[in-house]
Amino acid sequence: MAEADVYDGIIVGGGHNGLILQAYLARAGLRTLTVEKNPHVGGGLWTTEDNLNPGFHHNTHAVFLRGLSAMPWFRDLELEQHGVRTIQPDLNVALIQRGGRSLRWYLDLGRTCASVAEFSRKDAETWRRIAQEHAEMVEKIVEPELAAPPLAREKKRALLERSALGRTYLELEPLSPREFVETYFDNVAVRALLLHLCVVRELDVHAPNQGLAVSSFIAGRGQNELAVGGSAAVAQGLRKAVEAAGGEIWEGQTIRAITVEQGRATGIELADGRRVRAQAFVASNLNPHQTLQELVGMEKLNAVARVSLRAYIYQVVGPIFGVHLSLNEPPRYAGRGAHADLDRAFLTILGLESPEQIYGLHAQFRKGEVASRKVLWGTTPTVFDPSQAPPGKHAAFMWEKGPYHLQGRAENWDNAKLPRLGEILEYWRSFAPNLTDSAILRRLAHSPLDTERQLPNMARGDPGVGWLGIEQRGINRPFPGIPPYRTGVTGLYLCGACTHPGGNITGLPGYNAARIIAEDLKLTPWWNPPALETLWGSLA
Repeated sequence: MAEADVYDGIIVGGGHNGLILQAYLARAGLRTLTVEKNPHVGGGLWTTEDNLNPGFHHNTHAVFLRGLSAMPWFRDLELEQHGVRTIQPDLNVALIQRGGRSLRWYLDLGRTCASVAEFSRKDAETWRRIAQEHAEMVEKIVEPELAAPPLAREKKRALLERSALGRTYLELEPLSPREFVETYFDNVAVRALLLHLCVVRELDVHAPNQGLAVSSFIAGRGQNELAVGGSAAVAQGLRKAVEAAGGEIWEGQTIRAITVEQGRATGIELADGRRVRAQAFVASNLNPHQTLQELVGMEKLNAVARVSLRAYIYQVVGPIFGVHLSLNEPPRYAGRGAHADLDRAFLTILGLESPEQIYGLHAQFRKGEVASRKVLWGTTPTVFDPSQAPPGKHAAFMWEKGPYHLQGRAENWDNAKLPRLGEILEYWRSFAPNLTDSAILRRLAHSPLDTERQLPNMARGDPGVGWLGIEQRGINRPFPGIPPYRTGVTGLYLCGACTHPGGNITGLPGYNAARIIAEDLKLTPWWNPPALETLWGSLA
């Protein structure tokens, strides 16, 4: 085999987690290769240009990059030096209801609490108390746990029981998001906002052991950010970090198989028959079924992996239907007479009145029905970053959650896509009446089936690549009984959203997997990953 066909490690799939893992291990001295089937790397960091109206750029997947610039890999991999810039809009989230009433979440706590007080003074006081009293817990327990391989639940409990802060965490953790907001907040609009943000982040609001999710939204340091130039700019920054470290990337290449010899992953076979050898590891950024069932083969898995793979499930309230517009002018929302900054809100939510609109989604989607009461969320990126459209023009979108199996078949989306686009646009216009036909240059729709076709790792259109219930969370993600990031096949690792801590553009699955692989290869990390046992053992 030629020298050029042998690497220390091969990364399957060029999503952001795989690129992060590659950059860390390449800087550790390994010869690495990422192979991506799409024409460009980035996965959900996808920005596409309107082919009929040049200069309009649409982000069809990731847009609201929560806490991106605070992530450890953003600093370690020097993404700012590689040209990545982000904007954190001051009015970070706005819920606009019928009649123009709005609930506004600012970067400034005081302004946020003043907005919450317009709905409930008691809830405003609770919001402030959680922001202040839970900040240390989020900083020292919640956030480090996401940025480290998960501990066994028994070890985690033993460490946290030693401190007052840890015991408070253990009291709150068993709650579901629904239980948390119903315990702490009274007003239906406040409850609905917090629960909708859980849904946006691919959390099941009914699932236990996620009680701290809401606390982390309120008390955490990371708010929603926008990537200048579009979300793909982050992917290009990661590409530069990989290449600066000596890593290689092959795009437009389909992998036919992960080769396994005597129980060890030894490389990949491409669709054209070429084989590329990995001397130390193969890491897959794909979902478990793609990796193990399609590329490895069930017959090469151990019994635990086979059983776990069959049990692995995807999020029912995960898929997204999107409407993207190329515009002559930005949307102008009702209610801005009282609050002129509403047109500069970043994450804008329309039509959310009650938590019941969220609670009912599971039952409706399992029946293949669209939501009976529309709730949209989206933004106009060009209000903050004019480079994503021609001068004086704008690009905007609205998303809604929808079923994958529409009326029993995912393929039904192909015929239903344009009618649903029209329905959503009309609903959007009821909040922003200036979105007339003359204001719209192009309208595009993106269905849950389109998501799966474009990014097959998002099976069933699930951006989170797997339900985040307790059976598929933490030490159990993706499989109970197999150590995190591993597969039961020696030398084969998982590093994508199917691993801890899950989906969204956090980069933490890839960050954590890089640490595990480095430990297994007995490499000394050049970076400084958090040591949970030391950190939690020193809590007061």
